[in-house]
Amino acid sequence: MEDNLADARLAQESLKDYKVLNELFVVRDGEKAIEFLCRQGEYKIAPRPDLILLDLNLPKKHGKEVLAFIKNSPSLRKIPVIVLTSSRAERDILESQVLHCNGYVNKPLDIGEFGEIVKAIEEFWLTIMKLPRPSQQIEETTA
Repeated sequence: MEDNLADARLAQESLKDYKVLNELFVVRDGEKAIEFLCRQGEYKIAPRPDLILLDLNLPKKHGKEVLAFIKNSPSLRKIPVIVLTSSRAERDILESQVLHCNGYVNKPLDIGEFGEIVKAIEEFWLTIMKLPRPSQQIEETTA
C-alpha cells in the first residue's frame, strides 16, 4: 500500500530487475487498501496477498490504522505486514510493533538499495519463511 506513485513504480521496476516472480498490486490510500483487502467495490475479485508492504504515510487512512485493521481481522491477521516507510521516528517503529507488524524497514534513498531491500524482503518472507497460503489458513475461533 503506497501513496507515492514514484515509489510504487520504483518497487515495480525493482521487482522486474531483480526477477521477483510475485505479482505486485498497488493501492494509493488507506481506504483503498482496506477495500482491496476486504474485496469491496472495484476490488471484488482481488487476490488475497501473501505479503503486504505498507507505507505509514497514506492519505485518507494512516498506515497505522490499516495495520490495526489487518491485525484485528481474523481473516487477514496472519498475512505478514512489512512496514516499508520513510519514517525513522522511534515512535512509529514502536507503535508499528505494538500493532504487530512483522517487520519495519526504512525506504532507502538510493534506487539500487531500494531494489535490494525489496528483493531481500521477498526472498525472506516468500521463499525462506514457511507460511501457509492465506486460503489454507485455519480461522481462529473464540471461546
